[in-house]
Amino acid sequence: MNYEWSFHFLWQYQALIAKGVGVTIGFTLLTVILGLLVGTLIALGRMTKRRWVSAPLVALIEIFRCTPLLVQLIWVYYALPVLVGVELSPSQAAIITLAFYGGAFYAEIIRGGIVSIEQGQWDAGRALGLRPLALMRKVVLPQALRRMLPPLVNQSILQLKNTSLVSVLAVPDILYQGQLITSATYRPLETYTMVAVVYFLILYPLTLCATRLELRLAQTA
Repeated sequence: MNYEWSFHFLWQYQALIAKGVGVTIGFTLLTVILGLLVGTLIALGRMTKRRWVSAPLVALIEIFRCTPLLVQLIWVYYALPVLVGVELSPSQAAIITLAFYGGAFYAEIIRGGIVSIEQGQWDAGRALGLRPLALMRKVVLPQALRRMLPPLVNQSILQLKNTSLVSVLAVPDILYQGQLITSATYRPLETYTMVAVVYFLILYPLTLCATRLELRLAQTA
């Protein structure tokens, strides 16, 4: 097969490509922030001794961790409005899904980091007369954060890759713009190669930063 590769035509779609990159990065930042907030609240709720609080949160985590993200996106967009009676735009459905999907993983990372702190540290804080919130803020979290940081960064990188699925809801991210360009030009090989390169250029520096962070934390541990 003598296929002639040509990427010149992509230049005329630079505005669409730039918009797609912006939407992808924006969705990532927003859903990472919301996911961390959701994950922190779930993690703290998971650690309570009240079963009526922790049990539903465990179920929520397992639902989001054990079902495909693509299925979740479609369900939230099409089924959730029927249940709650509120219409959702594609962007709103995507943000809600990605925030809770990421939050389910962040919650377990945060909870794992907190419970990994040795019992002696908790006892020492209580011996100093620290109240639970002060104990968590001054003693536990500073130590737990060092252990949580690498997996939190790695999960955030995965969150960026997960944004590629929002194109199924017609959210104009870089993959969706690639689909539009392909429909207009009938040049899928060049177009999706460009999309892959864009993801690589965004993700590779982040993976390098994550690796260096892990090495630095390991050296200072």
